[in-house]
Amino acid sequence: MNRSKSKTVAAIAIFIAVMFVIEVISQTIFLTFVALPVKPTITHIPVIVASIVYGPRIGAALGGFMGVMSLVRATIILTPYSYWFSPFVENGNFFSILIAILPRVCIGISPYLIYKFLRKYITKDSTRALLAGAVGSLTNTVLVLSGVFFFFSQVYKGNVQVFLATIFSTNALFEIFIASLLTFAIIPPLLKLKK
Repeated sequence: MNRSKSKTVAAIAIFIAVMFVIEVISQTIFLTFVALPVKPTITHIPVIVASIVYGPRIGAALGGFMGVMSLVRATIILTPYSYWFSPFVENGNFFSILIAILPRVCIGISPYLIYKFLRKYITKDSTRALLAGAVGSLTNTVLVLSGVFFFFSQVYKGNVQVFLATIFSTNALFEIFIASLLTFAIIPPLLKLKK
């Protein structure tokens, strides 16, 4: 294995470890005290960062790992919304797996594409990173909530739009803000370090 490949494998291992720690701390300890209908996630931030720094293949793989973590957590730690991500709980079905995995894989692709596209128009790495972070977070939110709308509307007996609008106006804005801010701060030094 050449040196470049070894560095990439090491980076992926670090990203997986960071994602696991963030998932455990944010979902079981820190965000337990946040009074929102559904806990926001920050586990997607390493996926966004990896997508920009290492490309869409690694980003998508880490996004898939995040999706599997969501599925496992939703199966083990039951909440009123576990069926969104787990087919093994009440109201869950095949589409739960789709909602758990597909949006997270897309988080690993969309920031890279946006970051690369913006090179034509924006020269500052930090500004491109800020916008790519927002798009990555929004990708997750839009695809998850769309999945819930299309596949689980019947569970809400006609009130799904109000519920999803509430989630979007609370969780989504928090997630977008945090993802944008952290990618803005992390990407420029990480790109320099990678070089």
